Amino acid sequence: MVDTQSPPPVATAPGTPGAGRPRPGRVRRHRPARAATGATQGRRSAQLAGLLVSPTLLVLSLIVLYPTVQAFRESLYGVGGLDPETGFFNGSDPFVGLDNYTQVFGDNGERFWNAFWNTSFFTVTTVALETVIGVAMALVMHRAFKGRGLVRASILVPWAVPTAISALLWRWIFNGDGVANAVLGTDILWTTEGFHAKVAVIIAEVWKTAPFIGLLVLAGLQVIDKEVYEAARIDGASAPRQFWHITLPLVRPALLVAVLFRTLDALRMFDLPYILVGAQKSSVETLSMLAQNEAANVRFGPGAAYAVILFLYVLLVALAFVRLLGANLLGDGASGASPAGRRKWRRRVGRSEVTA
Repeated sequence: MVDTQSPPPVATAPGTPGAGRPRPGRVRRHRPARAATGATQGRRSAQLAGLLVSPTLLVLSLIVLYPTVQAFRESLYGVGGLDPETGFFNGSDPFVGLDNYTQVFGDNGERFWNAFWNTSFFTVTTVALETVIGVAMALVMHRAFKGRGLVRASILVPWAVPTAISALLWRWIFNGDGVANAVLGTDILWTTEGFHAKVAVIIAEVWKTAPFIGLLVLAGLQVIDKEVYEAARIDGASAPRQFWHITLPLVRPALLVAVLFRTLDALRMFDLPYILVGAQKSSVETLSMLAQNEAANVRFGPGAAYAVILFLYVLLVALAFVRLLGANLLGDGASGASPAGRRKWRRRVGRSEVTA
């Protein structure tokens, strides 16, 4: 009986045609050569990536790292003046080490903690309000209706107005005989010391920057597949349920980026309360205003110390934000718009309906 599954081996003598060729059904393996080629390509890719990123790192070093190091160096020097030993004016600021930081938390602690509290209060309050209002703006701008382009342009106008101009505008509104008191029927001096000054700053800040969050959330809404909403409507999901289980999870990456940017920006708030209410007002004085006030009085060392502390505060908040909430900050597999995501959502809705 003849075996028809495998051909019989063919012997080839040296010097005959076909000698040295691989036999049928057998493949030569060159694993060491392939590994060496892959390692070489990996090194070339890493070198190319380093070459492309190097200009960015150089620019960041010049505009970020160098000023930061210089600010920390300046914070180690005190205020120049008359030398009590020689009676002559010091041409350079004396080196005081960490005394500026000691005074920040010691003799000047009350003013520092007041500015720290104002900065944190403005950040939490304004970002929370801007998030709610910005999402509402995005939902309105995302709907198809007549005049949608005009509405989008109108909503984005406050964001385009310079901060100094908007501060002057709201200062006119909050004057004693301004529009705010005329509408409310009150006689509140909004730009004087007190909680009403905080309210004025919060209203002006939210009015100006809420469109920024709305714009980023609108970009996230426009990439959501309409089939997801159609599947939800077929399954009987109501509009609030679609918003909670579809819209919010899918726009989460864009929303987190917007909230992160706004948080970092609000922590550095300076120009709006400075122009709207004024300098050295304890009700609205922030850490940035405190650092500027020290520098304006030729106290560069203490001013640099406040700036370094503010930098560390912003850095810690950014790291904590990315660490705690940034799992899907870059949208890594969190879109949910894929077929697998839609099937997962349908199974979830189905379990909820069965439970109900």
